[in-house]
This record gives sequence, structure tokens and C-alpha cells, in this order.
Amino acid sequence: MEPRRHHDLGGLDAGPVDRETHALEPWEARIDALVYLLLSKGVFRTDELRREIESLGPGEYREAGYYHRWLHGTVRLLLEKGVVSVAGIAQALEARETRNGGRP
Repeated sequence: MEPRRHHDLGGLDAGPVDRETHALEPWEARIDALVYLLLSKGVFRTDELRREIESLGPGEYREAGYYHRWLHGTVRLLLEKGVVSVAGIAQALEARETRNGGRP
């Protein structure tokens, strides 16, 4: 039997579950929509996204929130598949800062 990996949290005590519905932050809603769009267009598959999320190191996995993990996996897959490039992402971030007066 393989040892439990850092992302395998099933059955561990995580404390009480907050069952209150909460609104997503705007960036979380955008990531949610982007992932479902990319999945529906066949850009990547759910198992590929899961692989990338599970590739986070133990500390990063524990500290990252749900949508941070989705963002990590999505960016890695888009880079892996050649949909975007590091240079393209850098240019987009630079253009955004320019539009926002130097704010990220």
C-alpha cells in the first residue's frame, strides 16, 4: 500500500465544515468560468487539471485555497499545451499594470 500523499486528505479530521453559502470573489468567479469553458472546449480534461493541482508541493498545497489551486493547474496546463507562453503572460500582466496605473 502506498503512503498517503499530501493532497490525500480523505478521512482526516479537518474540523467543522462551514455550510454557509458564500459569494465568490470576482477573481474566483472568473477562474471558475474559465476552467469550465476550457473543459467544455476540450482544451484540457478534468484528470489533467487534477494532476497539476496534485503536483503542488505539500506546503503550497496546504496554503493555497481552492481557486488558487485551480489557477495553478490551469496556467500550468495552458503552458504545457502551448496555448499561452510565459512571455505572453508577462506581456498581459504588464499591459494590465499599465491600464491600472502601475497596480497589479
